[in-house]
Amino acid sequence: MTTTVSFVRVSPDATLPSYAHPGDAGMDLTSAEDVVVEPGARALVKTGLAMALPPGYEAQVRPRSGLALKHGITVLNTPGTIDEGYRGEVGVILFNAGDVAFKVAKGDRIAQMVIAPVTRARIAEVADLDSTERGAGGFGSTGV
Repeated sequence: MTTTVSFVRVSPDATLPSYAHPGDAGMDLTSAEDVVVEPGARALVKTGLAMALPPGYEAQVRPRSGLALKHGITVLNTPGTIDEGYRGEVGVILFNAGDVAFKVAKGDRIAQMVIAPVTRARIAEVADLDSTERGAGGFGSTGV
């Protein structure tokens, strides 16, 4: 399935997102600025891009596995949701769970973005819920 997402460069240092390989679900987002993320700290990294999603779609911002494994860099609030009505600059909240400062340079790939259809739910208040085998068992109820 293909849909069109329109982008505007709000910074001359912005790079349009792109898919690294055919069939990839996520496109790479890059930094439009130089930033240092200290150990245990977070930073909002600007992409220099604003976008218009088509009706019925969202964008999900997710960590890059290589940054997480090699440097302890992840995306907070992941997946970050960008709603179809948002027209501001796309930013990525990076968190450094590593032991050393992480330097982000303009043009570095910092996250991936997945464009996904949105399902809207009808809300129904009821007196009781149907029962299931699991019931109210949550957090760790099936073992470690």
